Amino acid sequence: MASTTEKKKHGFKLPHLLWIILGLILLMSILTYVIPAGEFEKDEKGNLIGTAFHYLGYQTPINPWQAAMMMLDGLSGSVTIIMLVMISGATIGVILDSGAIDDFLNWAIYKLKDKGANVLIPVLFVVMVYLGGFGGSDAFVALVPIGVLFAKKLNLDPIVAMGVTTFATLIGFGTGPTKQLIPQTMMGLPAYSGFGMRFLIMTFYMLVGLILLMRYVRKIQKDPSASAMGNTDWLQKGESDVVIEIKEERLSWRTVAILVIFIGQYLLMVWHGMVDPSTTYPFNFAVHLLAALACGVLSGKSADGIGNSFAKGFSNMAFVGFIIGMARVVSLVMTEGHIMHTIVYVLTRPLMNIPHGITLIGLVVIISIINLLIPSASSKAAILIPIIFPITQALGIHPQLAVQAFQFGDGFTNLVSPALGWTMGSLDTAKVPYDRWLKWVLPKVILMILLSFLWIYVLEAIGWTGL
Repeated sequence: MASTTEKKKHGFKLPHLLWIILGLILLMSILTYVIPAGEFEKDEKGNLIGTAFHYLGYQTPINPWQAAMMMLDGLSGSVTIIMLVMISGATIGVILDSGAIDDFLNWAIYKLKDKGANVLIPVLFVVMVYLGGFGGSDAFVALVPIGVLFAKKLNLDPIVAMGVTTFATLIGFGTGPTKQLIPQTMMGLPAYSGFGMRFLIMTFYMLVGLILLMRYVRKIQKDPSASAMGNTDWLQKGESDVVIEIKEERLSWRTVAILVIFIGQYLLMVWHGMVDPSTTYPFNFAVHLLAALACGVLSGKSADGIGNSFAKGFSNMAFVGFIIGMARVVSLVMTEGHIMHTIVYVLTRPLMNIPHGITLIGLVVIISIINLLIPSASSKAAILIPIIFPITQALGIHPQLAVQAFQFGDGFTNLVSPALGWTMGSLDTAKVPYDRWLKWVLPKVILMILLSFLWIYVLEAIGWTGL
């Protein structure tokens, strides 16, 4: 019996992302010996002409040592994106450590504690969606106990605790208008372009998610045995249960100021990107840095405290930055080996004569599946965008639509991914078995993906560019 358990524990496990990216580099090096070298012709602006491809007639292989020698070029060529990602992580680190978000939620809970499920849950759900949309991270697992508290006070099950926290924040995180910085910059689009449409999409999915959650709440209020938990044990108050009192929390001017700066920095960057796109990256870097320092000072932290929070948030993004640079090496090997255009030609040839809307739906499906194994948006973008971008160029699809397809594929399957620490940590905190959660959330994930097909098809049909 023990040996069986041991075998289960040591079953298949996805390799670390480091080995995935290095394996991709090695694979592409090998493929330069196998795939016929070829290239698309380009117009005077440097854009690919998708109908004009030819094979070179000879191979231009890149051996593994040459590929390794390209790694520094990959990192240096991606330095702007890497540093922008890291400074953004530093800013979020300082704001989370300031406690402003926690204080705001505690204040909201106290003010609404007597309003009942019909008011309290929708208000918290909306707040959580927008928090996830503008600043979500794995650190939001820490918000799950708030959902547990809500569920206990309202005699609702742990699924509802997940619903008002992780379900909501991941909807915002997966559809938020500020979450596609890396794909946009890698595709040469202005940072945060398409903000208005993506905000509308996030709000749409927020309403869909809220309707689904409230239907479930009313269902188990009427019949507790209908809970997706499979039992009604959650109604019992054991002697070991800790009684948590909701205490009055005053919303200080410091908390308000920090939250205003937190949201305001994104609005400022969006505005500047429309006014002067030529200085988008230097401007965004400066705004992130100043926002982090201002929030640190307002939180009352010491100089060392601010520095530690900043360094922690910055370092959390260091490996992601490295992966972005390594992903560029994959592209360099494919380009120098003259196989990228060949791969694009073979992949896109059957797609040339079908509507672009169907092609984009196909991208959503593919990325949704990959997201189950590689849930990190930044890491996935670093691996996939070098492939997606030339395909969209060859097909004449606007890169903004490709970014939106990437966002849809990247967002919803986070809710069921066993590889995402955010989801699995939340389930552990709320004491919800994974199979019970899957039973409840999977139909909702499928519905949201199907709705994304409609969104992406309509956006392509109306010629949306987000610019």
